[in-house]
Amino acid sequence: MSFPRCALLWARLPAGRRAGHRAAVCSALRAHRGPVPGPLGRTPAVASASSSASGGSKAPNTSLFVPLTVKPQGPSADGDVGAELTRPLDKNEVKKILDQFYKRKEIQKLGADYGLDARLFHQAFISFRNYILQSHSLDVDIHIILNDICFSAAHVDDLFPFFLRHAKQIFPVLECKDDLRKISDLRIPPNWYPEARAIQRKVIFHSGPTNSGKTYHAIQKYLSAKSGVYCGPLKLLAHEIFEKSNAEGVPCDLVTGEERVSVEPNGKQAAHVACTVEMCSVTTPYEVAVIDEIQMIKDPARGWAWTRALLGLCAEEVHLCGEAAAIDLVTELLYTTGEEVEVRNYTRLTPISVLDHALESLDNLRPGDCIVCFSKNDIYSVSRQIEIRGLESAVIYGSLPPGTKLAQAKKFNDPDDPCKILVATDAIGMGLNLSIRRIIFYSLIKPSINEKGEKELEPITTSQALQIAGRAGRFSSKYKEGEVTTMNREDLRLLKEILNKPVDPIKAAGLHPTAEQIEMFAYHLPDTTLSNLIDIFVDFSQVDGQYFVCNLDDFKFSAELIQHIPLNLRVRYVFCTAPINKRQPFVCSSLLQFARQYSRNEPLTFAWLRRYIKWPLHPPNNIKDLMDLEAVHDVLDLYLWLSYRFIDMFPDASLVRDLQKELDGIIQEGVHNITKLIKISEAQRLLNLENVSADSRSRLPGTLKSQARRMRGTKTLGYKAAEPPSPSAEEKSLASRLVQQGLLTADMLKQLEKEWLTQQTGHGRDRTEPGTSSKGSRRKKKEPDSD
Repeated sequence: MSFPRCALLWARLPAGRRAGHRAAVCSALRAHRGPVPGPLGRTPAVASASSSASGGSKAPNTSLFVPLTVKPQGPSADGDVGAELTRPLDKNEVKKILDQFYKRKEIQKLGADYGLDARLFHQAFISFRNYILQSHSLDVDIHIILNDICFSAAHVDDLFPFFLRHAKQIFPVLECKDDLRKISDLRIPPNWYPEARAIQRKVIFHSGPTNSGKTYHAIQKYLSAKSGVYCGPLKLLAHEIFEKSNAEGVPCDLVTGEERVSVEPNGKQAAHVACTVEMCSVTTPYEVAVIDEIQMIKDPARGWAWTRALLGLCAEEVHLCGEAAAIDLVTELLYTTGEEVEVRNYTRLTPISVLDHALESLDNLRPGDCIVCFSKNDIYSVSRQIEIRGLESAVIYGSLPPGTKLAQAKKFNDPDDPCKILVATDAIGMGLNLSIRRIIFYSLIKPSINEKGEKELEPITTSQALQIAGRAGRFSSKYKEGEVTTMNREDLRLLKEILNKPVDPIKAAGLHPTAEQIEMFAYHLPDTTLSNLIDIFVDFSQVDGQYFVCNLDDFKFSAELIQHIPLNLRVRYVFCTAPINKRQPFVCSSLLQFARQYSRNEPLTFAWLRRYIKWPLHPPNNIKDLMDLEAVHDVLDLYLWLSYRFIDMFPDASLVRDLQKELDGIIQEGVHNITKLIKISEAQRLLNLENVSADSRSRLPGTLKSQARRMRGTKTLGYKAAEPPSPSAEEKSLASRLVQQGLLTADMLKQLEKEWLTQQTGHGRDRTEPGTSSKGSRRKKKEPDSD
């Protein structure tokens, strides 16, 4: 090749590459004069850089680094410049060189200095090798180095700079670890709120158990102030303060994730606002701020909202209401802001006692009783049994719409209503004023989901038990003394132990990455998915002992759900923060559909939404219908939530709200008749169950047959009924259920066991004495039916 041709090809290289590859080209030219040794020390730039490349004291979790795809280079329009400068490469020789490079311990150690542990090094090498071997033409610099190594004019270690360059392409986090650590530094959260730090706030902690008046005193300060904000954990509580404030002549707006209500006729913002804690403004100045249930600052999913309110509210006085367990942590957090905490302690206004006897049977229910369950299945089962006894019950659980919860609470509280029993989950722990005489724990085991997404069954905590038990005998109800007990005798001792334990002090407050922080992460890692960005952010984040990063599993679930939808990062982030129940398939698919419509720039109109949810909807005919209606209500909530973030794309919020109120009425009708729905569901599911074989039925004692027919459907209400290996196991399982349901007594069970033994003996004699068992059969038929 002529010198002018070589110069021409060299001139075509980008200016930035010429200087970097001058040594390589010189090496290629020297190859004609003879081999030049190439030890590892020939790359001083690599060695000197390694000392500062790792940075940071915390080793990152490299399993979170998802490799990007680097496609091999196709044919170049300018031809293979490297081949023209040197010669075409022999792919077999190149493969041997690459294998030799991979096996060198010095190279692996050097890679580790740059953050390439064994796993990343292997993945990077496989990608690098595929890139080299599958490319039609390589960049001039790497082509020349490979050619030099083939001719022993360079050392195999000289490939390392090119390998590292490729590794940073597929793992871009290696290039910017120090920047990512700075972005995810969460060690001084008070500095995030300069407006709050500009004023010296007075902080008062109202500490006490439930029904102690602590929130009442804080709200009185709020109402008497010139301006104020109330931050509550639930929409119901925000609604309550909103209505109370306006009823007392203090104009107050309402702000929740799904709703904005302005009381001023011209839409002007009122001086007072009641909001859910996530929605509070940290830039608006107030005279008084109230943060309710401050102990929820430890909540693994929502704790960040209380931390943000505590550190960021711009109020002259900040009133905190909650458990004493949060006092020490709050004091420490505000010590870093230079603010002192004044603690005001309150005691319970009405006495409450733990009974020495369990309820044991639903026959012992009295007016004013509330049975607390920790699953919908138990709610349905208990409600059905109460109805069998000729009693009427109200039902409250978490997934019910707020309007339905209030309607059921009103029904239970009404002295003229025949409904005197309440069946509820721990959703009654806050947000509802209920006239309860006695709290009865149906169980003390509450299902929960651990960090791995696995279901766990653990006893309720002391804090949870106190919160629920404290609903009995409230000061504002007709029952001035409260009682607490359990359904089962064996649980009573455990309940007393739980209630007598001191509440563990809260150790840390939750934090959450902001949209701005995630955007900065995305700037450095532009091709990384949002879910993976979150994982890397949490891994790189630095917090001190007073804080923790909240569980972001729900956020990641939504991010993965809509990952394939083309959205810009800020919009994607907002969609992922939308509160959805990921156990509701229709709600999840609706989030996906809403995101898809948004990405197409197609507004989600009222007419479109009606078609989507198949409106009009009808009253439920069974429990499944009721659950479907609850899911549709959640979808309308999702629409409203998004409508306040993307007004143009979700334009019909007022019409959707009217539709939601109508749906709320339909759900209320269904819940009012819930025992009827349960009964219908049992009958329908019973028809769908496989019948017990005739042989198996014939072996059941007569007194169990009718109960088996009635209770066979209970497994569809939540019981895990495995197929028994033998008739005796089947009988025992069914009998234990009947005892638990209160439909079978211990004496009856003993009689049944005697029958079973007698019957088995009869079957044994039947093999040698025909006709013997017929007497037993006739005697069984004369047994009275337990129904």
